[in-house]
Amino acid sequence: MTNTDLERAQTLITSIPDYPQPGVNFRDISPLIADGPALRAVTEALIAPFEGQFDIVGGLEARGFLFAGTIAAMTGVGILPIRKAGKLPRPAAAVSYSLEYGTATIEGPDVLKEGERVLLVDDILATGGTLSAAQALVKELGAAMVGSAVVLELEALGGRALTGDVHTVFAD
Repeated sequence: MTNTDLERAQTLITSIPDYPQPGVNFRDISPLIADGPALRAVTEALIAPFEGQFDIVGGLEARGFLFAGTIAAMTGVGILPIRKAGKLPRPAAAVSYSLEYGTATIEGPDVLKEGERVLLVDDILATGGTLSAAQALVKELGAAMVGSAVVLELEALGGRALTGDVHTVFAD
């Protein structure tokens, strides 16, 4: 991976104004994940600070699953799918949180071993509600948080106030 690869990957993230509701500027990573070299460069950048330190990668529904799957395949670890409420047949834990345009609940399955080291990944850090809820969920499930990583941080929304330190590939 080179800086040129990451710079090109960043140009593939597009903005869609007023989606999913007026006033929200949605960042679409679809063009980035459709481009193999860009996906690889971003995935390598997500992993870099945590290489060899995690046993499983937690992906937040839905776009976080894409990066978690790629990371798992590249590193030989498993995936902890963190799902929206009602998607798991037998959730082991659930956490509710606020997001920039409503409230939600996430759930996790009973697949973690006590003390297992988890790297959480998602596409965007906005207000921090989803990621901070996922951090709490991992702890509730008895695992150890290695860190959190996102593709893009929307700094003006102040998500780190809830999440603490997060490794970001791009900031806007």
